[in-house]
Amino acid sequence: MRVLHLILSVAVLMACSTSEGPVQSGTEDSTFALGADISWITEMERDGCKFFNSAGKEMECISLMKEIGFNAIRLRVWVNPADGWCNKEDVLTKAKRAQSLGMRLMIDFHYSDFFADPGRQTIPSAWEGYDAVQMGAAVSSHTGEVLQTLKNNGIDVAWVQVGNEVNQGMLWPSGKVNGDKAGTFVSYLNEGYSAVKRTYPDAQVILHVSNGHDAELFRWFFTLMQSFRASYDMIGMSLYPIWWENGGWCSWKSNVDKCVANIRSLQASIGKPVMICETGMPVNEPQMSAEALKYVLDQMSGLDACKGVFYWEPQTDGVWKPARYDELGWGPYDMGAFKDGRPTAVLDAFKITSEQK
Repeated sequence: MRVLHLILSVAVLMACSTSEGPVQSGTEDSTFALGADISWITEMERDGCKFFNSAGKEMECISLMKEIGFNAIRLRVWVNPADGWCNKEDVLTKAKRAQSLGMRLMIDFHYSDFFADPGRQTIPSAWEGYDAVQMGAAVSSHTGEVLQTLKNNGIDVAWVQVGNEVNQGMLWPSGKVNGDKAGTFVSYLNEGYSAVKRTYPDAQVILHVSNGHDAELFRWFFTLMQSFRASYDMIGMSLYPIWWENGGWCSWKSNVDKCVANIRSLQASIGKPVMICETGMPVNEPQMSAEALKYVLDQMSGLDACKGVFYWEPQTDGVWKPARYDELGWGPYDMGAFKDGRPTAVLDAFKITSEQK
């Protein structure tokens, strides 16, 4: 009987481990990520924005993203934002919605009270005056606190960005990367990495740099990271292939092709997978944008090294803007893919790609 019981137990375990069963919490899903960063959504809802599918049916935004073909959501985190948007509580609200719909989740830590990007990596006001040891402890504490809050609420996290577009490091000036200097930044990165792994051991930690078409930038940056023993699991890229120059739109196909070549080169030299953490196209050029996005998805989904593509704030329309944009004298974001509350043809590429996978 004991032998029979052992045989039956092994059989049950083998049956539960087949690929036909559901993906369990903590296991890696190899499905190509078709992602949307919709971090503005709660603020947009507060402002009365409504969302509709192509048939005119009003829908909650994340549910609409899933209907369009997205299978993952990216959410940014700010430390102490002036208006509360993208703080820990706001992130949890959005993460619960994504989780309930079976969407995988990427958490994007900016380590700032507002946007962090290649030209701006401002220390959170509460961390001003910290020395390097205190700053590293703050990175660890903030990362762990946010992620533990998500975990305590039953949220699964697949990917975590420790920093956003950190071409020149983060938490300037102490964490600035310049030339062959990167030590303090790497110590902050490694503190964040350790905090992620303590909470979500299987989450992939992403090191995110902008301008995915710029091979020289990536070669320099990730070679430097190797020399300083930076801890990360995945290379993150931003790829915005279309911009205005010399009185017209640039050669977006050439920029995508350069990014593809860059990914192949990095795979050969660094050996880590790649995620396109951000892409976007001009909202007022839907025909060109649809063609460009389809090309991006076709190229990236055909690369073994590339694990997914995230569109940055597709639910925006080039008209709505956050309240703080008025305060800063900024205009509306013009790289969304909605018009009059409905998705434009640009996002058809996500539906097509999802049906092919």
